[in-house]
Amino acid sequence: MIESGEGLSASDLAVDHQLALLAGSFRFLLDITPVDADDLRDGFIEGRDPDPAFTYRELEADLAVVRAELASVDLGDVDDPVLGQLLRAKHREMELQLDMLEARDSDDFLPLSVELYGGVSPALRAQAERLLAGITRTEPSDEALDAQEFLALAEAEIELYRAEDPDLDMHAEIRADVNGVMVSGDVLMIGPETKVQQARAQALLHHEVGTHLVTQANGSRQPIKVLGVGLAGYDETQEGLAVLAEIACGGLTAFRLRQLASRVVTVHRLIGGASFAEAHEALVADDFPEGSAWTTVMRVYRSGGMTKDAIYLRGLVELLEHLGAGGSLDRLWLGKFSLRDLPLIGDLEDRGLLRKPRILPRYLNDPQSHANLARAAGTEDLGTLLEGHA
Repeated sequence: MIESGEGLSASDLAVDHQLALLAGSFRFLLDITPVDADDLRDGFIEGRDPDPAFTYRELEADLAVVRAELASVDLGDVDDPVLGQLLRAKHREMELQLDMLEARDSDDFLPLSVELYGGVSPALRAQAERLLAGITRTEPSDEALDAQEFLALAEAEIELYRAEDPDLDMHAEIRADVNGVMVSGDVLMIGPETKVQQARAQALLHHEVGTHLVTQANGSRQPIKVLGVGLAGYDETQEGLAVLAEIACGGLTAFRLRQLASRVVTVHRLIGGASFAEAHEALVADDFPEGSAWTTVMRVYRSGGMTKDAIYLRGLVELLEHLGAGGSLDRLWLGKFSLRDLPLIGDLEDRGLLRKPRILPRYLNDPQSHANLARAAGTEDLGTLLEGHA
């Protein structure tokens, strides 16, 4: 393995660096997520506000400037055909993201979201509906951790990784403008109203820190910097990997699997024209608590319709098929990219153009995790993923 970008021209790397800097100059997920979802929840559930009007952050980035800078990136200057293919796809994805930010909270947002993340195939919808119908019992709620308590666990988890690499740039913080738990760049952000069931805490840490922050740290160290911010379409494989981490550590619960299925059917209802209230009512009829149903519908209906939440189950299914066919996860720790780009990443690695991962998910140190993954590999009945779990 080389310790620099030898083998790629300076001009090729310059284009890559330009795109990576531009991708990091706007906060896509943060900017399409409401800042007042917690404030509006009670009014909706109590029937006072059946059609909540969410408030969004003011955009920090000047989208016209970012778009002009993006247009000035000359992809024709990229000599390496593999890198060129990856960068062209990333360039198009960034154009779509800017379009979506400009269309935020309008009727134009949903078609752009479908273009970026896809919709719900009949096969994926059928899998989700089978899960909802087949998993009729979920675990009783246990003691919940509040935001401060989960922050302490996250900081301790990050320190375990920093013990392996003291130069890691990652941290966790409580953010008043965030709902739930999410990662943006190298930061794990926790909303102040967040509650995490103790039985889910370790699985969530492996999801957020052990997958999202680990691949960001590894990708940002690569000579090809877009591997840190994420190649085009990386979200689906990232979220699939993150759910796979939950399976590996034995933390995938029945409620969590139903939750992933509920996201798929809610995206399907969104695309089909159901109102916010209708989508919420359908989940409550499917035995979801009103608060949990609110969170799922809010995530899907935010900004005009965000189809991203269908990718968690879709990404998991694709990775299970990959493992079942004898595929390995080893290269997926090199950075943030889609499973479909694995052959291209393999080509770059085989040519010595990528560095080894600086850290690996901690759950890989546990033999039981490998046994859990081996048992899950290739399964077509996702309900069997719960066997042997709480």
